[in-house]
Amino acid sequence: MNIEPLLKALSDALAGEGPAVQISPDGSFALIPQAELGLPAGSDTEIAAVVLTSGSTGTPKRTLLSVDALAASSVGTAMALSGEGQWLLALPMNYVAGLQVLVRSLFAGTRPWAMDLSAGFTPEAFTEAALELTDKMRFTSLVPTQLSRLLRNPSAETLTVLRRFNAILLGGGPINPVLLEAARGAGLKVVTTYGMSETCGGAVYDGVPLDGVHLTIRDGRVLLGGDVVASGYLGNSALTEASFFEEEHHGEMVRWYASGDLGELDDQGRLRVLGRVDDVIITGGLKVSAAAVTNGLHRVQGVREAFVVPVDSLEWGQQVAAMVVASCSESELLQGAAAVLEPHLVPKTVVLVSELPLLATGKPDRRAILAALTEASRSA
Repeated sequence: MNIEPLLKALSDALAGEGPAVQISPDGSFALIPQAELGLPAGSDTEIAAVVLTSGSTGTPKRTLLSVDALAASSVGTAMALSGEGQWLLALPMNYVAGLQVLVRSLFAGTRPWAMDLSAGFTPEAFTEAALELTDKMRFTSLVPTQLSRLLRNPSAETLTVLRRFNAILLGGGPINPVLLEAARGAGLKVVTTYGMSETCGGAVYDGVPLDGVHLTIRDGRVLLGGDVVASGYLGNSALTEASFFEEEHHGEMVRWYASGDLGELDDQGRLRVLGRVDDVIITGGLKVSAAAVTNGLHRVQGVREAFVVPVDSLEWGQQVAAMVVASCSESELLQGAAAVLEPHLVPKTVVLVSELPLLATGKPDRRAILAALTEASRSA
């Protein structure tokens, strides 16, 4: 894959010498003049990239990422990973995690290697691409489904290239603790990340904010602040005003983004994400956290992945439904779930699949999963 023209356009944008870059799903890109980005008159902010949100929970938004925000994110990442190096691109470039592989490479002065994703993500293609890396410091970003596939039946060569990475950033959705334990037990240097397009991607590593990133919990909701926060949404000033704000924090004015996630800080001050604000399921008058059900299912032997959503129910109003990738049977799954979850948390509808439907980002396709579970609940 020839990414040189894209790298040149991004380099110009990051240097403040060119228009903003918006990458399409097929890898092509458009250049958007600064005057067309809707920034306030007189603003000296230079936008380097326009990035689509994943759209996993609604209509994708076009997020404006400034030169300063991307630079702050890149510096914070380098500090957290104890250096810069060569990156393997294993995610679509049009979303923030993929874009950041290119941006970090440009700031570091290293050449990224782009994995061929035209036929989808496979362990064989990943291994082949990883063998092309030549720098002593090596990094990549993956989503949980990708890492799960790499570790399911790994070849000796795949394990070897995985162990050569100085860090494997893992984010984009809930992480099965069994998967994380297996990866680290196999000698992989996995770093869990939390963030979104509006924070230039991962802004919290292993529960700790990057240098320069502020983290607070307000009314249960996760708020992230600092230079990594986006300038807003292209063509949607109302949503920009609803999602971003400036507020004094420890004597300085900080730009904040109010995420759609619930979270808490543990006794060591590390962030624990509890699920999305809109993932609360009200079934039979009881409130159920989809994240709590997911975490419980992940503790059932044989479960690799689980995705939990509410489906409408005449009897319960809503009921808990789950699509699960597992080696156990449905009866074994429900028996195991009943042993670790309270009765009202156990899914009433379960669909076992060999793979979760995915978006181009590698994240689970919530809409497709919801449709399949709704159909299954109606035919039960």
